[in-house]
Amino acid sequence: MTNIQFAKRLQPLKSNVFADMDRAKAVALAAGRELIDLSLGSSDLPAEAHVLEAIAQSLGDRTTHGYLLFNGTFGFREAAANWYEQKFGIKVDPQTEVLPLIGSQEGTAHLPLAILNPGDFALLLDPGYPSHAGGVYLASGQIYPMPLLAENGFLPVFADIPAPVLAQSRMMVLSYPHNPTAAIAPLSFFQEAVAFCQQHNLVLVHDFPYVDLVFQETREWADSSVNSKSLVPSILQADPEKSVSIEFFTLSKSYNMGGFRIGYAIGNAQLINALRQIKAAVDFNQYRGILNGAIAALTGPQAGVKSAVITFQRRRDAFINALHRIGWNVPTPEATMYIWAKLPSPWSENSVEFCTQLVKQTGVAVSPGAGFGKSGEGYVRFALVHEPPLLEIAVERMAEFLH
Repeated sequence: MTNIQFAKRLQPLKSNVFADMDRAKAVALAAGRELIDLSLGSSDLPAEAHVLEAIAQSLGDRTTHGYLLFNGTFGFREAAANWYEQKFGIKVDPQTEVLPLIGSQEGTAHLPLAILNPGDFALLLDPGYPSHAGGVYLASGQIYPMPLLAENGFLPVFADIPAPVLAQSRMMVLSYPHNPTAAIAPLSFFQEAVAFCQQHNLVLVHDFPYVDLVFQETREWADSSVNSKSLVPSILQADPEKSVSIEFFTLSKSYNMGGFRIGYAIGNAQLINALRQIKAAVDFNQYRGILNGAIAALTGPQAGVKSAVITFQRRRDAFINALHRIGWNVPTPEATMYIWAKLPSPWSENSVEFCTQLVKQTGVAVSPGAGFGKSGEGYVRFALVHEPPLLEIAVERMAEFLH
């Protein structure tokens, strides 16, 4: 057999938290375990009927069956720009400041190719979403992990970044509400981040998939002087001139369209154009019917978004109460579809082994904190993608495993 030589950039991509748990789940299923999968943040809720109808009507239109180039996406870009302006009070030019994406993950993974030269640093959250690191590795960049600690509200401390690293850094990636910790960040933090990135000539990237999954008791973070219909701020509220910032939004969480793979980048026109150049070399846009569905989602009734938030809040409360009943005292998150739980002894420094043994012995699959970065060790992430009765059964199984 020919000895194929692969690029060195593949080495750090060999380990992936979701792929590792997939293998562990397969072993449990093969052993006859009944699986309760809380490891993947893929919403189990359906897309709204008016969204599906817009896609269905597109199928019979033969003009939607060909390649879709950038100019053909203007209707979607306009809907995205209007959505942002209504939600955050930020003016957006749909022609130069919006780019359709195949989910926000495509954007966060490809943007480093437009910003980093080999050896340049990217400042990433630790723990953080795996594709943020993957994109840096594909661009042959280096990663400086910014530790997120409970005592700091899971926010990075910019003053702790070493000067030599800053001198080689080209970009910073933030994401609040945060996956996996479920932390939220105030507008003042984003203002600090914008000032820091302006001072050090960094591109500021904000991955923003959980903008709507914020629970009603959460206090209003945005400054009262900003016209905001959101409980959490956009990075563009801290950088309304879009001097250094680009933000990524996906319809996967707010509109339960994960499988449709539709999102967009919004922000600095130069960054949007650079990402568009990368995208043009990789793919065309997705099927026009999906964009029509996304337009319907952004411009149509928003009752489904509110319903999803209520559903996840109800699940959160049921799961947290069940954990507390078995003596696992976990803080109640203010946002996202996740619970970030500190592991009890003797698992407090071995989240991977905990998750592997848990699914093997009980069929309950969760994500190890170490899979999201070094600072995630000692934690696990639960995704609330089932109804309360099944979530409570999962906790009962975990109670037996822990005792």
